[in-house]
Amino acid sequence: MTNEVLRSVRGLLPMIADRADKVDESRRVSEQVIRELGDAGMFKMLQPRRYGGTEGDPVHFYEVVRAVSGVCGSTGWLASVLGVHPWHLALFDDRAQRDVWGHDDSVLVSSAYAPVGRLVPVEGGYRLTGDWHFSSGCEHASWALLGAMVVGTEGRPVDFMTALVPRSDYRIHDVWDVVGMRGTASNEISADDVFVPDFRIKRNYETAQLRGPGQKVNRGPLYRLPFATLFTTAVAAPGVGIVAGCYERYLTFMRERVRLSLGGGRFVDDQFAQVAVARASSEIDAAILQMDRNVRELWELAEAGEELPMGLRLRVRRDQVRATERALDAIDLLFKTAGGSSLSRGNAIERSWRDAHAGSVHVANEPERALALFGRGAFGLPVEDNLV
Repeated sequence: MTNEVLRSVRGLLPMIADRADKVDESRRVSEQVIRELGDAGMFKMLQPRRYGGTEGDPVHFYEVVRAVSGVCGSTGWLASVLGVHPWHLALFDDRAQRDVWGHDDSVLVSSAYAPVGRLVPVEGGYRLTGDWHFSSGCEHASWALLGAMVVGTEGRPVDFMTALVPRSDYRIHDVWDVVGMRGTASNEISADDVFVPDFRIKRNYETAQLRGPGQKVNRGPLYRLPFATLFTTAVAAPGVGIVAGCYERYLTFMRERVRLSLGGGRFVDDQFAQVAVARASSEIDAAILQMDRNVRELWELAEAGEELPMGLRLRVRRDQVRATERALDAIDLLFKTAGGSSLSRGNAIERSWRDAHAGSVHVANEPERALALFGRGAFGLPVEDNLV
């Protein structure tokens, strides 16, 4: 099946690439770029058809993410995380979906999933208080998905939830000034004792068990997939796309380079440079091939209405974190072999190196935890984790 959104987005890539420097300097992706990505269908790829989405093949979504990330890491990151949230919202009670999309199906949702908020049960819902770091693209969004612990009568946490909160109920604090992914504007969000009705609360355990009220109205195979597959791949795909795009620019730039030391000569004639290019390209290919293979296998099982085996879900996480590691290995090779050419502030190699490393520190890209989970499963030990 043709990826129509990818075809549309390709027409935007030269413009996005031209703005990459400004995005990095200003720490913002412009509203115009977000709007044009929306017009191209980027943010509706995983959104239910009932609310104007295309509800399509998730592999196509990650293809578009990689393409955008290849010309601007910050824009690709926002395209991915803002684009995956409609999928999560589709698992909520339909009343919550109507609250967000009932009058405008192009409304965007950001997130800060760390369970640092505090939910206190009250009649009809909960009171939410908290401060959340790193809500990427929150300034472009009208709602936020916020992680919180439910507090029992003795003041102890008893459950882990995600609350859907409108922009009017939280404040955004402009604190994002970092070395990489600078344009994602992943600012802080705070809420103070705001009411959240119970239909805008989702149990994380229930999500991990592939259950939810939204599946009663959104019955397509897309909403039978695990959160840990859709979201963690959305976090890894931009990094792989950044490095893949950098690799192409690296080849173009280094073909014309002449060494001024080490005996001179053309860079492309250096056998060590040739080997580095081979290694980097292999790491990029392996990352893409494994991630796409795994997501497609899950998608096909969901389409067939079959069970999604835990072994495959664990393999998704294994290869997702390994994809990030492979992308970092590749970008480090490119950065080093480019020599002093990669050091100038703002050049494409330097910016890609910063962006890829910045994206890699997201908790979903943490390798040891995901690899240990796979190892437990391979040895036949029980695996209980919300990120599988």
